[in-house]
Order: sequence, then structure tokens, then C-alpha cells
Amino acid sequence: MSALTVATARVRVTSEIGALKAVICHTPGSELLAVTPSNREQFLYDDIVDLEQARREHGRFRAILGRFAEVLEVRDLLAEIIDEPEVRRFLVSRVMEVASSQPLEGQVLEMPGPELISMLIEGKESTPGPISKLLHKVSYELPPLPNLFFTRDAAMVVNEAVIIGAMRYAVRWTEELLMKALFTYHPLLGNAGLIYDGTEEHRSNYTIEGGDVQILRPDLAIIGLSERSSPAAVECLIDGLRDRAGVEHALVVVLPTESPAIHLDMIFTMVDHEHCVVYPPYFFGPGRLPVLHYHPDGRSVRERPDLFKALKEVDLPMTPVCCGGQHPTLQEREQWASGCNFVAVRPGLVLGYTRNEATMRELEREAGYRIVSAIDFLTGEDHIARKERAAICFEGAELVRGGGGGRCMTLPVLRDEPW
Repeated sequence: MSALTVATARVRVTSEIGALKAVICHTPGSELLAVTPSNREQFLYDDIVDLEQARREHGRFRAILGRFAEVLEVRDLLAEIIDEPEVRRFLVSRVMEVASSQPLEGQVLEMPGPELISMLIEGKESTPGPISKLLHKVSYELPPLPNLFFTRDAAMVVNEAVIIGAMRYAVRWTEELLMKALFTYHPLLGNAGLIYDGTEEHRSNYTIEGGDVQILRPDLAIIGLSERSSPAAVECLIDGLRDRAGVEHALVVVLPTESPAIHLDMIFTMVDHEHCVVYPPYFFGPGRLPVLHYHPDGRSVRERPDLFKALKEVDLPMTPVCCGGQHPTLQEREQWASGCNFVAVRPGLVLGYTRNEATMRELEREAGYRIVSAIDFLTGEDHIARKERAAICFEGAELVRGGGGGRCMTLPVLRDEPW
């Protein structure tokens, strides 16, 4: 039976580690082909991605997730609501704010549902003029969304309410609108309302992305103040978490302005009740990041000596596992390759990239995790016991070029309570 049914649909995520029951993903598609060596920075990429290989890797990742949870595809969810008049009016009116093209607006109003969904995700090229043709330049009336397969950034469920991201860069603004449409109109995604609505955020320097927000316990969130999430938006979000989601405590980790870690989940993820994977230079020694504790009264903020003392103070002591093991060079390499970016399918059972071998060895040696290959797990050659700690490793040589890992590629909408 499906984890979500129309009769009982209600999103609920109270932790990073509760048993996963339903999750939203997006299989990479032709939108990735828009990324070229000359425009990759504009699309927030460090390299270009081989589409077919990325799709194969993502397919295996989804297959693993499917053994534990219902995997909902963004395209499929949109297809189920796109022909509702209210949904179409919302998407057309709001997407045209991004596109600002009157001719395109007329086309969109009459476009069949599947064609409209493809355009929203894959973009719409402008008709080239004589100068563009001569210079071999391509421009877009509506930008494609090559970052959409990182579904966590544009939306997040906290308890029974939803955060819609306010994306830092314009090339991702349409992602916010698609997520708002799903959480507003899709019957499977009933919720208690929006904690923060990035689609309505028009103030300068108010940005927040889901990679910077982690719910550790129903009353406790940890938030990254990063290059992608601004102080003003974080303060608004904390107010919303307190008032509309019942979150009493918020720990804020202040990331460097210039950093290879664009989000908090690139340097910290919770993997079990008492374990987290971290990037050591940011949490230990003289270079450790500032940590702020916002108290339930919403008026007082205290800087804490380090994250682990702060976690202990809110009755959630955790033991860190070092991304990249103990060697600084491997730590730096594996952080770059999303070595901290795990997603848990239950407490103590996580998914991560095969290439981060030193991190996997550290999980095995320091925390008692058994390392299991995706192939062996999917073929039944290896079985994971019900309460066994394990990390399932999947290939992601192309996926990682997009700048994210298992947590980035998943938007959990239903988890069991982990306690």
C-alpha cells in the first residue's frame, strides 16, 4: 500500500533520521544539457554533467530509496495537477514574472499539460536574432532548471508545515514556484501551511535554501548562515519555525562567506540518534565556525563555544564522525565530493557516494557502520538487519558534479518518529 493516500495525505517530518516513508525526487533530464563550459557558472555548476550517466546513477539511487519509501517524482506530481484551472493560473501568472515575455505567456495559456511541464523544467530558448546567430549565442525566455534534481533546496517539510525556499540565484526561482504549486494544490501533500514562502519574498538580501535547514528533533532545528541563506531571512525563518511549527530551539552555524560548502548539509548531517558526519576543520580547532543558540523566547541569542557543546545543552549530545577520516587532504577532497551529505532512510542506515572511501572507513571504524554496495543490496547479495548500522554506497561520479549528494537529492515528506 502507498505510504500516502488522498484520504490520509498529510506531510510530517520531525527529524533527519526517522524511517523514511515518502520522498520527492527529480530524475535529471534534458535541462542538464543547457549547461556548457561557458555558462556553467551562471547555472551554478563547477563542471558539465554527462546526462545519460547521471540518469543511470540517479536511477540506482531511486531504486535504493524505493526499497524503504514511496518515491514521488516532481514531473509525475505536476502532471496530476497541471490541468486544474487554479494551478495553471498560478503557474502561468507567476512564471511569467520570471520570464517577462508577453508572447510566451500567450503560448503557455494554451499549452498541453505535458508540454507545459517540460517547458517549466527544461526552459524555453529565445528566438535568436542576427547578432546571436553570428556569435553562436543562446539565450532563454525562461531559464532551464538543471539544479532541480537537488529537490531539498527549494522546499522542506518541518513537522507538518512547509518551507518554500527563497533561492539566492535567479536561475533557480522557478523551482520555488513548482514546489509551492505542489504543496498548495496536490492532494497527497496536505500540510499545516507555509512556515516561510520564498515565492513572496521580494525584499533585497532575504534568501533561504533547504540545504541550510535541518530538523533534528520536533523542537530543535539547526540552520546554516551561508552564502545562499542571509541573516535577515534566517531570523524570519526562526520566527516562523517557532510560531507555525513548534520549534523551540534553533542553532545557527555561521559559515564563511567564501567556502566550498555552499550549504550546511555539505559540512554536517545527522545519521543516527547519536552520530553526525562533519567536516572537521569547520568544527574543531581555531578555525571552527561560530555557533549561535536562539532561545525559545525569540529575544535572546547566545554564542556557544562549539556545536557539540550547544547540542549537549539542548539534550542532544552527538558524536562526530569525520568526513575524509583523519587526514586533512582527504577531508578536503571528500567534503568537495559531498562526503558529509548523507540521507538517512532510518536511524543508522544512510546512503552516500561510493567515492568517499575515507569517510566510509571512518563510519565503519569509529561508529560501527557496515559498508554495503548498492549492487549487492539491490540484487539481494547482501541483506541489512533491521537495527543494523550500515551505509549503502552508490556510484555518483556524474551526479556529484552538480554539487550535492544524497540529502540534496531528496525531499522527505513523510517519516516515522525516530524515538
